[in-house]
Amino acid sequence: MNTLALIWLGLIAFTVMMYVILDGFTLGIALLFPWIKGSEERDIMISSVLPVWDGNETWLVFAAAALYAGFPEAFGALMTALYLPLMVLIVGLLLRGVSFEFIHKATKTSAHIWEKCFCIGSCMAVFAQGIFVSQFIQGFSRDPQSGEIVAGFIGNPLHIFCIIALLVGYSLLGSARLIKKTEGSLQEKLFTISNRLQWMLLSALILIGLFSPPTSSNAHKIWFVLPHSPFMVFFILTVTLLMVFHAIGIKRRKEQVPFPALVGIFVITYLGFGLNTLPYIVPYQLTFMDAKVDDHALLIMLYGASVLLPLLLAYTFYAYHVFRGKINASKKVSY
Repeated sequence: MNTLALIWLGLIAFTVMMYVILDGFTLGIALLFPWIKGSEERDIMISSVLPVWDGNETWLVFAAAALYAGFPEAFGALMTALYLPLMVLIVGLLLRGVSFEFIHKATKTSAHIWEKCFCIGSCMAVFAQGIFVSQFIQGFSRDPQSGEIVAGFIGNPLHIFCIIALLVGYSLLGSARLIKKTEGSLQEKLFTISNRLQWMLLSALILIGLFSPPTSSNAHKIWFVLPHSPFMVFFILTVTLLMVFHAIGIKRRKEQVPFPALVGIFVITYLGFGLNTLPYIVPYQLTFMDAKVDDHALLIMLYGASVLLPLLLAYTFYAYHVFRGKINASKKVSY
């Protein structure tokens, strides 16, 4: 394997994972709005992510730019095959961004409109991401006439289960983040919500596992055929252990436990997702070695990434460090 191409594949995977975790709980907070009715409590929820939400999306921009520069053939194939869900994602993120800007400046009569836009935009983004995930699990195909890489039918059970899993997973991640950031009656509501959502997430993951192997021979080989089956055992045991930690933290009202446990679940699931597709960057039509640019170009870009990525990590750490601590009615953040 080409080392430079593998490094860039790892960088893209890392930046996507950072986006999933950091922007995931921001999306999740919006998805929780139907559960939380009080306008003051909703203001607190928004204030908890207001200083950092735009920085979270920088990771997605970095990943897209790296994919375009390092693997342009894969970028073109994915953008063409997933054009419709990509447009849904962009419109959803734009709607959420506009809502962030207006929601604190709106009057009492119009605030509920922007709150709904905030929730709807986030739902659109999560819906699109669920399509992306399910399509990567089941793989792409080639049009017999044009030879172009195309996506499968949107609407099969795997698509539905992946969308549900992300809706529930992000909501749970947002709830766990808010549990750390809030207190009092709002925190207690979030503990109750998390207690219900955790079992829904576990059920969705099981259903995805049951429906994934028949759609992908590669997935079946990795997870169920020796000597690869230890990955399946490791995956099940780790996710189960983390779910137990999360459930105990929720039951005993340990506010520091749920969020790290859920981050662990997302990371382990993401690693399994990567094993499911490697060495393909467009499953199961195009490998990352076939899609990469010249090694000299990868090396030059790596110099730039070695500067930008540490700066992005430092900014992210600093922002979350500065805005750490609890948020309540007297400590809300606004523009």
